[in-house]
Amino acid sequence: MPRRKKDPHVWGAVSIQPGQELDAEVPISESYCGRQVSFPVHIKRGDEAGPTVFVTAAVHGDELNGTAAIRSLIVDPQIRLTRGTLILVPVVNVLGFETHSRYLPDRRDLNRCFPGSSSGSQASRLARVVFDEIVGRSDLGIDLHTAAIRRTNHPNVRGDFRNAEVRQLAEAFGCPLLVDEPGPEGSFRRAATDAGCPTILLEAGEIWKMESPIVEVARQGIINVLSELEMLHGLLCFRKPIELIEKTQWIRSDHAGFLDFHCQLGKHVRQGDPLATITSLLGRNPVSIFAPMDSVVLGLTTLPVTTPGEPICHLGQLQPRAALLNNAIIRLTDAA
Repeated sequence: MPRRKKDPHVWGAVSIQPGQELDAEVPISESYCGRQVSFPVHIKRGDEAGPTVFVTAAVHGDELNGTAAIRSLIVDPQIRLTRGTLILVPVVNVLGFETHSRYLPDRRDLNRCFPGSSSGSQASRLARVVFDEIVGRSDLGIDLHTAAIRRTNHPNVRGDFRNAEVRQLAEAFGCPLLVDEPGPEGSFRRAATDAGCPTILLEAGEIWKMESPIVEVARQGIINVLSELEMLHGLLCFRKPIELIEKTQWIRSDHAGFLDFHCQLGKHVRQGDPLATITSLLGRNPVSIFAPMDSVVLGLTTLPVTTPGEPICHLGQLQPRAALLNNAIIRLTDAA
């Protein structure tokens, strides 16, 4: 387990006791007016000792489905932990959130800046605070995301499955599609896992929306993990057959025009199946795009038009073996 730098039950001058909940603020920067800028955190502590799990959303400031899921868990009276500690952060990138932006005011992508530096750029400093204050208190992590602008994702959980705890955590979440992907350099999940805090990422839905089905997937997945860790009792834990994806590919257009899709999010396609047809503004000169492999549709553009080089469809190549670890319970050493 990672060496704890900070006590998960002490936030500033306030200490949270067994069975209690606490709202806290984590200072991250200052505004041009010299006022403190912080992000809000909610902490739930069980009656007994156990692992500490963080759940974060809006590392990109315009990705709000995860924010809605976390907010629902904060106010739900049924979410009372029997053991361990849960750290809930509904909006990490509050600076991007305030300006309706994916990025920070310094135009950097926070999810490429971890673990960050206390003397670096604005993005790097925020990353360092998040890393120290959230990852530095935790044993496991769940980071909630959506697709980028003008795209949508079918729910899928991603992580570095070479790490057995990451793989178990992903399976416990209960999402049918698992993508074996450690994440790009500087991404939150990769840096946290490398630091000894196994972390998974949920990709689902669109930006600037709170889509009820997506919010429920995220919410139920978190409950599934807490149930598997024996941190939460009394709530149903749903499971679905799991498919493992080890290779993904964005299919891009070679022509401009209007798109007519022949595939749907989450559906399987066979090699050679038509994915979309592109026609001119007058409906002429149809050109079809075909699946290069047996796969599942992970993501689609939400634009009805395209130009050469633009991504149209994100495919995940299916593996012959569907089941992973038979939903084995994650076994962790309790926090001291």
